[in-house]
Amino acid sequence: MRYLLLLGEKRCLMMLSERFDQALQFASDLHRRQTRKGKPTPYLAHLLGTAAIVLEYGGGQDEAIAALLHDAIEDQGGRETGRIIRERFGDRVAGIVEGCTDSCEQPKPPWRQRKEDYLAHLRAADAGTLLVSAADKLYNVRSILADLRRQGPAVWGIFTASKAEVLWYYRALVEAFRRHPDHPRDLVDQLDRTVRELETLAG
Repeated sequence: MRYLLLLGEKRCLMMLSERFDQALQFASDLHRRQTRKGKPTPYLAHLLGTAAIVLEYGGGQDEAIAALLHDAIEDQGGRETGRIIRERFGDRVAGIVEGCTDSCEQPKPPWRQRKEDYLAHLRAADAGTLLVSAADKLYNVRSILADLRRQGPAVWGIFTASKAEVLWYYRALVEAFRRHPDHPRDLVDQLDRTVRELETLAG
């Protein structure tokens, strides 16, 4: 696979190797029976969309692979899945996936605690983790925004948290990303604009 990256005034041709194809197959195998929350959309759509955003904002193959696998530990097998990712795709990919994992405990801790812990964790995250995490959040906010336009206030019913808590979390994420010296500026700017649009529409 070839992917053309535009970085400022420079153009470079980045190759996506068979390693990316293997990660795509692995992600598909892991999430095959999973759908997006509250809808029949295959979960793989979210993973592909997050990987696309990572590549559009200058990420390399490791970040793109991590984007495909960013929910694997949390949703599909916990630490054992993390071990397999490290074995198959290396320490860098595994580190990013671990850095994007909300929790691998079962049952999961309470929603607010998990989100506050994740926000605190972002302070020490590396640039690759910040990129994949911000891409994941941008995809999610775009999805919520589209669903809100289609369904109206009923969309908030699919969440464990309240509307106010969901809005708080995405605004807090923007602020947490901005405080980090290595945050992906253009991507976080886009996330900020999309969160503002969601806040306005949510009322």
